[in-house]
Amino acid sequence: MAIIETEAALHEAHRDNHTHRDVNGGWLRPAVFGAMDGLVSNLALMTGVAGGSVSQHTVVLTGLAGLAAGAFSMAAGEYTSVASQRELVEAELDVERRELRKHPKDEEAELAALYRARGVEPRLADEVARQLSKDPEQALEIHAREELGIDPGDLPSPTVAAVSSFGSFALGALIPVLPYLLGASSLWPAVLLALLGLFLCGAVVAKVTARTWWYSGLRQLVLGGAAAGVTYALGSLFGTAVG
Repeated sequence: MAIIETEAALHEAHRDNHTHRDVNGGWLRPAVFGAMDGLVSNLALMTGVAGGSVSQHTVVLTGLAGLAAGAFSMAAGEYTSVASQRELVEAELDVERRELRKHPKDEEAELAALYRARGVEPRLADEVARQLSKDPEQALEIHAREELGIDPGDLPSPTVAAVSSFGSFALGALIPVLPYLLGASSLWPAVLLALLGLFLCGAVVAKVTARTWWYSGLRQLVLGGAAAGVTYALGSLFGTAVG
């Protein structure tokens, strides 16, 4: 009796603790990626211009212009990308819907074959396919999951993707401009704040990956710092050559 109770307790503990991270990263892509993109691109843009020994006003104006241009570009690109993907998926769903309507038995046999290929006993696979195919909408959902790897009821929204990308990019791009808007007169406060932001974004990414927070944070900090350093050097070089 004690052994049975122990096994039950272990099973219950396993069930309670068996959780997974968000492997799809639904919130990660438009939010953290957009913020990091805004941080890196605007920081690099501002340091490149500052390397050319221009005025503080020019650096601030460049940062604000980079924020606006990048945010609108990200939103437009994300909207077009997600809308095109959704339209392609919907076209494939229409094809599957027509096949289910015209050749229901063939589609049922195809579904049964998929289950048999996954190790289900043939008679059971045929019965499962028969029962699932009774409802046309359920059959469409099953075929879409099995053949296309998608959920017809959970397609991405182009508008949500565009708004998320716009907001996250603008937020990230604002960080290197913020010290200037608060009265800073040199580039270093903007660089330090931006590098801190990159480290924090990298650390957040670690929440949905197998990496430690400090590794992801340092990796993003190094990559963003390298981009800013290279563009600053190029700005200095071009500024000297043009000047």
